[in-house]
Amino acid sequence: MTADEGTGIVHQAPAYGEDDQLLCSAQGIPTYVSVNERGQFNSVVAPYEGQHVFDANKPITQDLKSAGRLFRQASYEHSYPHCYRCKNPLIYKAVSSWFVETTKLRDRMLELNQQINWVPEHTKNGSFGKWLENVRDWAISRNRFWGAPIPVWKSDDPKYPRIDVYGSLAELEKDFGISPSDFHRPVIDELVRPNPDDPTGKSMMRRVPEVLDCWFESGSMPFAQVHYPFENQEWFDTHFPGDFIVEYVGQTRGWFYTLHVLSTALFDRPAFKNAISHGIVLGNDGQKMSKSLRNYPDVNEVFDRDSSDAMRWFLMSSTILRGGNLAVTEQGIREGVRQALLPLWNSYYFFSLYANASSYQASPSYGSQDLLDRYILSKTHQLIVSVQADLDQFDSYQASAKVREFAEVLTNWYIRRSRDRFWAGDKDAFDTLYTVLEATLRVVAPLLPIVGEEMWRGLTGGRSVHLEFWPEAEEFPIDSDLVRDMDAIREAASVALSLRKAAGLRVRLPLSELTIAVDAADSLARYSDLIADELNVKKISVVRATDEVAKQFGLTKTLTVNARALGPRLGKAVQDVIQQAKAGKWELSGQGVMVGTTELFKGEYEVALQANSSDGTAAGVTSNGFVLLNLVVTEELEQEGIARDSIRHVQQARKDAGLDVSDRISLTISSDPATLLALTKHSDLIGQETLATQLQLIEGVGSLPVGESAQIMIELSKQ
Repeated sequence: MTADEGTGIVHQAPAYGEDDQLLCSAQGIPTYVSVNERGQFNSVVAPYEGQHVFDANKPITQDLKSAGRLFRQASYEHSYPHCYRCKNPLIYKAVSSWFVETTKLRDRMLELNQQINWVPEHTKNGSFGKWLENVRDWAISRNRFWGAPIPVWKSDDPKYPRIDVYGSLAELEKDFGISPSDFHRPVIDELVRPNPDDPTGKSMMRRVPEVLDCWFESGSMPFAQVHYPFENQEWFDTHFPGDFIVEYVGQTRGWFYTLHVLSTALFDRPAFKNAISHGIVLGNDGQKMSKSLRNYPDVNEVFDRDSSDAMRWFLMSSTILRGGNLAVTEQGIREGVRQALLPLWNSYYFFSLYANASSYQASPSYGSQDLLDRYILSKTHQLIVSVQADLDQFDSYQASAKVREFAEVLTNWYIRRSRDRFWAGDKDAFDTLYTVLEATLRVVAPLLPIVGEEMWRGLTGGRSVHLEFWPEAEEFPIDSDLVRDMDAIREAASVALSLRKAAGLRVRLPLSELTIAVDAADSLARYSDLIADELNVKKISVVRATDEVAKQFGLTKTLTVNARALGPRLGKAVQDVIQQAKAGKWELSGQGVMVGTTELFKGEYEVALQANSSDGTAAGVTSNGFVLLNLVVTEELEQEGIARDSIRHVQQARKDAGLDVSDRISLTISSDPATLLALTKHSDLIGQETLATQLQLIEGVGSLPVGESAQIMIELSKQ
């Protein structure tokens, strides 16, 4: 009701509105229910008794008009509740109910809530804690036919009041002399007996007509499922409270709540030890999932195309298990396939391919002294420890992130950097990869139970990964210094590759020089050959990262303010911050940046390095320094790039021909004279990389692109 509507007087109907009843009760105004269960007026409004409330609108209006009390008559549209099944309008009215006096349990429920480990943690004192703080008495009865009958028998004569509450079949049989064949209506309602408190013997004890709220039954699940306390007392005592429960956040007012109420009242204990209250799964349009709108991917198509593990990973790796909402999209599901399933599967496939080709039977091994072996063994140690810690805290989001990061290291660093060793049949390489894969598949089994099982059984020949113990991290040697250095190298390589990509320079094209500036320059310098090979760069320089060094290389730092992220916090002041940043009035400070007197936090800004583009260099920032890449391509570099492009085409042709990785070939490459000159200069490299024992280079027309504009044609045969 607004100030410019109606007469200025607002009517209160305590029998037909919760707010009205609360206000009237506070003022001592009684509640009169004037409508019966059929929606008809009763004797409280005698002139209209028996008339349906909607049918009575016209005679009531007419009577008011005749009495001169009608202020105005009008029709208008407004929202009104309707039955979702029969579509008829509903009447919101007060009814007599049975209650659990939960207000008396409030303080104890709040205390016991502190014993529960909630995920996300803010649910404890947030949505669930606030609900408990504002708890009201719980109406546990419903006026329906179907449901669990309330076990209360009441005298049918108010002159001789009596109420009996039954707690067991034995108690019913004792009072009524028979055991009911069915505890539901109408059979249970047939149990009637004389009222023991009526000396006339005329009044009878009859069951009250209400049934229990289904949430009361849900809240009884822990003990009702095992027929406690009538049976299984020992089992219940050792299994209650439950270890774990998961439901969406709305159940803080539903199942979580009713479990907590009954457990507090009956056992003075929480009903569960650990709880995940996840967010809401939404359709691909960000709205509630709807069968009629079909705003979500067909789950059967997802399973057939991407596997059930793809859907599982999509959910388990998302923030929905931290209480956030999640829109289900095919793109999101397939991104999980790309980030986790494919890297792990490709690693397993790579091992199987090379092990089978070499007829090598790998075995667990933890003692290799090879640099990359020691690194991946150390990373596996970290994976086991960190994922176990995350899963112990029911944080599948972080656990999935650790697996995803490890899969990237395993596939795109360790295996790729060790490929030559596998070609050569290196025992340490095979045994190390086998050991790492076997342990990794045990780690990912809870997150990828189907695909993980397939890979583990194929790798080991064992019965099931789910029958195995969690891997022992202590078996994997840890070299923290090596991990620190190698992670720094990987980061520098990643930044350098992004600079290549931004400049449109393919990885197979060698470049002349890369400078890496880091804090631990002395430690990283010994890895120069590895970095050069990874990035296809001829010379690697590692220097200590300082502002003076950056200036020597002609680099300047720039700060870009993220106005969209910062705006909600600073409002109009964000424009002043942007101007100061452009003027260079800023400096790095701890984990953030100070712009004038304003501190910016991660996500509200981006620091970048700007190189002097006139000398053909590009710069990028790392977490503790920068990299500087020379982008100038000489004729010699371009010729080697053509050779490496050709090698890639030959490798694809080998694969298309179904050759084993160890098969030797006879190879002929046709192209124009300039391209043949480049290939001739690098014929030894081509033969070595493609296992070509015979190599012919002849003039001809090709169709496979190499270099900037050249083309080649390939012919090969198995030797």
